[in-house]
Amino acid sequence: MNHIPEVIRMIPFEHYLLLSAVLFFIGLIGVLIRKNVIIVFMCIEIMLNAVNLMMVAASAYRGDSAGQVMVLFTMAVAAAEVSVGLAIIVMMYKNLKTTNIDLFDQLKG
Repeated sequence: MNHIPEVIRMIPFEHYLLLSAVLFFIGLIGVLIRKNVIIVFMCIEIMLNAVNLMMVAASAYRGDSAGQVMVLFTMAVAAAEVSVGLAIIVMMYKNLKTTNIDLFDQLKG
């Protein structure tokens, strides 16, 4: 418990967990109910950031840097996902002239 920096110790661990759960739930609801593929994409990013927040808080409170290393990997995967995902979305928009996710099944070969 002495390894925890003062700035992090000011906020209880449960608050970090609650905030990350709320962010993850908002992202999950956005993925499930929205039809715009760009908004769905942003909701996935919110979910990834919620998990990152939880891992950083847990690693800080445990005094173990493994969670922070995992966050770096998650951020690298998220950056790759964004670059590939946005390229796919742009190509789909060029073909369909819409970002409605329900119409994307027309791209089947």
